[in-house]
Amino acid sequence: MKFSLSVTMAVLLGSTAAFAQTADLPQQGNEWFTSAQETLQQLVERQENTNRALNVILFVADGNGVGTNYATRLFEGQQQGGLGDDHNLPQDEFPYSALVKTYSANGQTPDSAPTATAMNSGIKTKNDLINVTDNVAVGDCAAGLENGVRTFAEIVSDMDKSVGVISTARITHATPAAVYARTADRDFEDDTLIPEGCEQDDIALQLYQQMENGVIDLAMGGGRRHFITTDTTDAEDSAGVREDSQNLAQMAVDNLSASYVQTQEEFDALDLTAEGPILGLFEPSHMQYEADRSGEPSLAEMTTAAIEKLSQNDNGYYLEVEAGRVDHANHAGNAARVLTDGVAFAEAIRVADEMTDDADTLIIVTSDHEHAIAFNGYCGRGSDILGLCMQVNGDGIEALDEPNMASDALPYTVIGYLNGAGSVLVEQIPDEAETSAATDVDTGEASPEAGAPIYSGDRSAIADADVTDIDYLQQALIPMSSETHSGEDVAVYAKGPWAHLFDGTIEQNVIFHVMHHAATAGEATSN
Repeated sequence: MKFSLSVTMAVLLGSTAAFAQTADLPQQGNEWFTSAQETLQQLVERQENTNRALNVILFVADGNGVGTNYATRLFEGQQQGGLGDDHNLPQDEFPYSALVKTYSANGQTPDSAPTATAMNSGIKTKNDLINVTDNVAVGDCAAGLENGVRTFAEIVSDMDKSVGVISTARITHATPAAVYARTADRDFEDDTLIPEGCEQDDIALQLYQQMENGVIDLAMGGGRRHFITTDTTDAEDSAGVREDSQNLAQMAVDNLSASYVQTQEEFDALDLTAEGPILGLFEPSHMQYEADRSGEPSLAEMTTAAIEKLSQNDNGYYLEVEAGRVDHANHAGNAARVLTDGVAFAEAIRVADEMTDDADTLIIVTSDHEHAIAFNGYCGRGSDILGLCMQVNGDGIEALDEPNMASDALPYTVIGYLNGAGSVLVEQIPDEAETSAATDVDTGEASPEAGAPIYSGDRSAIADADVTDIDYLQQALIPMSSETHSGEDVAVYAKGPWAHLFDGTIEQNVIFHVMHHAATAGEATSN
């Protein structure tokens, strides 16, 4: 203790001297300088929280890496009338952060199954596997049944905590499924998708079973079709897909006294004090994008309801909240919907932060992976993040009213993608007479075979496009029907008990270990 106190005093005295030395600097009155001094003071005064975490909330914006987070920051800031880049999302203001390596056991670029497994079970595994070890071949049901791991939800349930999972994707999709399921293939969402001879239960059935086991107390998202049978219609008159005669939604009501809701009206009428779990299934497949949302709750509304429900347990809770459609809009190359859902994610974080106490609640904000999103330069400040890259203003701060031009004399958007449906390379089928399989003597490259498709670039459409339109697809390079994930690092932001353990660059599975440590170490707080 004496050593720790002396170290603390040395730091404080050193920082005081540092502040004093700035009095002689000519830049001391500059607003950037004074703002940085205020930040430094906050860092010096920061105190580590080593309480035991009563509650753990894990926020995952699927596909929301550092780049996508940056774009969302500018988008929200510009919506509020600012230039955007100096704006902060709620997670940007969390005191602790780290970079996270997202590769899987067999993939330099992962999908959401192994990344969600890393966060919920503490191990890395192969692409397409959920909560089974990496010595299982994808689709090997027998091996999957023998090599399952124990999840954080099951661990804290044994501590008498409540557990909830929310997603704007199907609740049986990879990221939410990792809270409660084990599967040799992420695609086994209902009984019709289980191959013949496979004895593994499908993912929707496993959610029902985990409710029955008392592990899952609340689940909200899309994916209704996987829970009801082909002879059952839902609130939208859509039939289910199950062929095993098990209407899991109705079974939850009949057998578990669950509250089952499908619409905004039913959600609004929920009795959050009622006994039994809550099952909210608001779409046959994924929930709507926030820009198109109608007749179903927002991510912030579901988060609010979940915290109100789960916090009734004096022993605390674990809640995972996924903004699943950030990923889907990135796959589509549709930046406007990416950022609209990103702002909805930020609002869910804000309400959770307001409803909880830093003294006893660990809040973690992260992503499972990034996408092949990119940002063009050199854009002046205030360039619309969904618009064209405008010229830097040498005489002032805000960008000029003139776009930058590429070598083809055409403007370009701030956001682009390395690959995707918005590719500027247009497929053409050449005449046989115009092509051969011979090697080009000038380039040393093989020419395409006769009749094979070739691609040529064409960016001319951008001249007349409304690039800020909600349906606009950002220009991409490599032609693909669906833009791909990226293997680069994502960020993790944290506050609350043991949040200071997030530091430096970490493996993704370390997130589980910090959550587990926070929930079991330190001293419990008295409220």
